[in-house]
Amino acid sequence: MIYLDNSATTKPDPSVLNSFYQATERFFANPSSIHQLGGEAEKLLIKSKEQASQLLNVQQDEVIFTSGGTEGNNLAIKGIAFKHQGRGKHIITTEIEHPSVYEACNSLENLGFTLTYLPVDKNGVISIEDLTNSIRNDTILVSMMHVNNELGSIQPIKKIGEILKQYPKVFFHVDNVQGMGKVPLELKNSGIDLCTISGHKLHGLKGTGILYVNKKTTMYPLLHGGSQERSLRSGTENLAGAVSIVKALRLIKEREKTEVKDMYQLQKFLRNKLAEMEGVVINTPKEAAPHIMNISVPGLKPEVIIHMLGEKQIYISTKSACSSKQADESKILAACGYDTDRSTSALRISMSYDTTKSEIDTFLKALEEAVNQLKAVME
Repeated sequence: MIYLDNSATTKPDPSVLNSFYQATERFFANPSSIHQLGGEAEKLLIKSKEQASQLLNVQQDEVIFTSGGTEGNNLAIKGIAFKHQGRGKHIITTEIEHPSVYEACNSLENLGFTLTYLPVDKNGVISIEDLTNSIRNDTILVSMMHVNNELGSIQPIKKIGEILKQYPKVFFHVDNVQGMGKVPLELKNSGIDLCTISGHKLHGLKGTGILYVNKKTTMYPLLHGGSQERSLRSGTENLAGAVSIVKALRLIKEREKTEVKDMYQLQKFLRNKLAEMEGVVINTPKEAAPHIMNISVPGLKPEVIIHMLGEKQIYISTKSACSSKQADESKILAACGYDTDRSTSALRISMSYDTTKSEIDTFLKALEEAVNQLKAVME
């Protein structure tokens, strides 16, 4: 099997699975219980939070454990919107956000908020000038992804954070689900107030996540109950999930230090070979995250190519897994200004640190065969 759909989800690391199992088996008590077993569970939860904060270089009470990217993004966006709507109802985001950001913003429009959706260039990157021109007196939030999940394009988050420091009443949320462990992003003193991380994109488990919330940031909770997680995310903590995402975070950060250069080299090899392939056009910009490569094969249905590759146990995707079963057109490619032929025939190849050159060679051969076979049929 050759798995090249790592932007949709990654295969859990065996040591992450083991950490989840051990925590579930040994520390099954409720961390809020006052007996000894509850106390042991609480100690492990505190230790997990401490380790996560060290890995992210933030303070311990700035780490909120969540169920993943969608919850983290919704809590960040709606939590800021509901808490600070008395001061303003204007939010800035982009046209190429993940559905969990885009739809959350759409839902706020129905509640009387005003949204500015910043356009992007052909590389999927916003203009800093557009951003600064969009900031108003009633702007309360800027929400933007670090790495685009379809294209791999990287937004200038560091520069945006510096600009937003001049606007202390405007909160800055970053969706770092795709960037974590591949493209470095410093949170401390960055101007970033909230940052979303998802476990299952890091060889962790589905249903696990972290939301960084700067200690100066005030929010309205979406869940009310037992006051867990600084009262921002009530509910009995998923202790085993917290342990497992911290393990996954540590492993991916270690691999990033030693293996990211190899991944960039593999991406370069993949790009060069795809550029030579007749009928294939490359959508991912050269300055992109190392694990994503987006291409189009105009005139051919991407679903057919995916199924042909799947029969050979090679797995790639069309676009975001959260929208791949919806309309044919990639909203991201359309926002970049590409025509319908290109935006409706996109394929996404997404690698992990475990992807080998041999696997890429096999994939390239199978892709070329599939494209040639389909073109022959059409002629």
